Amino acid sequence: MSPLFIINPISGKGNRQKFVAMLRERGLDYVLTSAAGEAEVIARETPRQTVVAVGGDGTLNEVARGLLGTGKTLGIIPCGSGDGLARFLGISRNPRKALEVVLSGKTLPLDAGMINSHPFFSVCGVGFDADVSKAYALSGRRTLLSYVLQTLRLWKNYSPQELSISIDSRQWTQKAMLVTVANSNQWGNNAVVAPHASCSDGILNVAILDPVSALQLPVLALKLLTGRCDTSSRVHCLSGKHIVIERKASGTAHYDGDWFDAPPTLDISIIPSALKVLVP
Repeated sequence: MSPLFIINPISGKGNRQKFVAMLRERGLDYVLTSAAGEAEVIARETPRQTVVAVGGDGTLNEVARGLLGTGKTLGIIPCGSGDGLARFLGISRNPRKALEVVLSGKTLPLDAGMINSHPFFSVCGVGFDADVSKAYALSGRRTLLSYVLQTLRLWKNYSPQELSISIDSRQWTQKAMLVTVANSNQWGNNAVVAPHASCSDGILNVAILDPVSALQLPVLALKLLTGRCDTSSRVHCLSGKHIVIERKASGTAHYDGDWFDAPPTLDISIIPSALKVLVP
């Protein structure tokens, strides 16, 4: 049975009509979503054994959530604004090349993370990046420029949070700009926040950013974009299977590019080999 392609018609940028025409030429089936959460239901209920997410990290998360526990295989056609997991897996953002991976690629076990009952497959976290995710989403402009502008706007008056952090029962308290828990290695757009991450090792990687000054920011940004943030004295790269983050009050958190209002305590764990994913 051929794959089913679930297409988010509004994610990121790109001409969906051309991709739909490509699918029609090959006699492949697709469905266009029209509401949040619809992709998860379709992925879960379809009898197709391979289900392909066509969109950004949010669409991918919805489809992958629907596939958990079904034994089905996930395919990815990345066309979002960040595409963190696809970039990490080496899947081309060229739709034609990505389609060839779906049709002739190999399968790889894919771990799934859980943050307070929310599944994630790339990254989650709290702090500055979560607040940027919220501002970016509310801006209504899904572009890299918009993301950069929201980052600069929030940075001016941002205060680090005091967090209690536990990683596999190792506990401490510190002030941090952000804590990212990663299954893949990046936020998206090749901003590599967890250089040593693997999505198939049953381990979550944790990146903690100490308070930094505006003068240190350009160097840190360069290290992020070149995959060397672990060489910064302001970044602590750790790993574990069970992470608990506690803060003084509820606030914003994020997973796979989407923000949500979270309670003071965040409980994060890993489900090894939760899915199969098609890769080059």
